[in-house]
Amino acid sequence: MGVIVPRFQHSAVARNRLRRRLREILRRGPLGALPPVDLVVRAKRSAYAAPFAVLHAELTDAVTRVA
Repeated sequence: MGVIVPRFQHSAVARNRLRRRLREILRRGPLGALPPVDLVVRAKRSAYAAPFAVLHAELTDAVTRVA
């Protein structure tokens, strides 16, 4: 699994926080339902301001469409 986070106008602290949030969502939920695959998640700029619940819902939906 790879997580790509944009650098545009955000500090390293904000980028790392978003990266940790996305990894935690995947670790707890939909990643176990996938067969062994390589997964790359590319976050949009709007993900920095999104609440955890919205990130969880969108990421879970996207991963279930892959499976």
